[in-house]
Amino acid sequence: MNTKPNPAPGAHSRLFAGLQLGALALANRIVIAPMCQYSADAGSATDWHLIHLGQLALSGAGLLIIEATAVVPEGRITPGDLGLYNDANEAALARVLDVIRRYSPVPVAIQLAHAGRKASMRLPWQGGTQIPAVAPDGWRAVAPSALPFEPGQEAPHALDAAGLARVRDAFVAAARRAVALGLDGIELHGAHGYLLHEFLSPLANRRTDAYGGSLENRMRFPLEVLDAVRAAVPAALPVWMRISATDWVPGGWDIEEAVVFAGALERHGAAAVHVSSGGLSPDQAIKPSPGYQLPLARRIKERIGIPTIAVGLITDPAQAETVLVEGDADAVALARGMLYDPRWPWHAAAALGEQVWAPNQYLRCQPASLRHLFATPGRS
Repeated sequence: MNTKPNPAPGAHSRLFAGLQLGALALANRIVIAPMCQYSADAGSATDWHLIHLGQLALSGAGLLIIEATAVVPEGRITPGDLGLYNDANEAALARVLDVIRRYSPVPVAIQLAHAGRKASMRLPWQGGTQIPAVAPDGWRAVAPSALPFEPGQEAPHALDAAGLARVRDAFVAAARRAVALGLDGIELHGAHGYLLHEFLSPLANRRTDAYGGSLENRMRFPLEVLDAVRAAVPAALPVWMRISATDWVPGGWDIEEAVVFAGALERHGAAAVHVSSGGLSPDQAIKPSPGYQLPLARRIKERIGIPTIAVGLITDPAQAETVLVEGDADAVALARGMLYDPRWPWHAAAALGEQVWAPNQYLRCQPASLRHLFATPGRS
């Protein structure tokens, strides 16, 4: 992808143009992607989340999405995953959000998730291997079919009709808690090999009932979850899904099916589609490079009328601007890049001759040569 020259100061970049996600107005098109921190206590946010999310909320991004948040305890990837399945989880997250709202106007959404067969794993810095179900800190994973993620792992339990109803109801209950918390949007996690993605992929879904086989059947449960959540929350609250647009494995979920699914998401009331890829199989063949997922986002954007969010090694402001100018997506999401540089939106605004929100306490850091950089301060 070729980058274009930076706009001169005073010009209007696409990156810093506003964007609507349903009824939610974003000040710019920079999205902080959800990033698991593996630092919760029995699903409840801790002081780490206050520090982590608090500093990201001071970035001036258009939207901050809280990490994958499990809708049931067995839907956690690890024992350290965030959850929103009981009152204690809700109260702990309310404490974090109360502080963020006191100092930042950045909208905050949450990604609701179920890990499916990739659940009951050790923390990444403890090796990331599967925790046996019989271990004190382990549990039996569930999935569309009794197929483990990789050879040697314990097979998950295949969900029956009652299990599907429990999962669907759990997404609804967590969504209602998100509404009670005053969150600005809900992203459903349909990517990276977790439960909703497992239903979509023929590599993980070998069911012979109405939820397996044909593309229409494999899409059924993710769409039922979207429908149920959409019906349970206020009409003005945007709900969307993050998807993997390909498994990167022959015979697996691919971009052609993802385009059809994106169209179905739009028809079922999704406010956007967040386009990632991979994560379903250890056999995936990915060669990451800057913007390597952009062709996937563009294919989907060309077929739907709701916003498309691109993600994946988008690290440079000029690169991000080009993504939008050339029509690859309507917004860009950053994950690891924001961990490395939590002020990335400030630096992007400086590079593109634009303005960005900053708290009053930080205004003094504005360089004399960039007196235009910080917009009129909001809450602080």
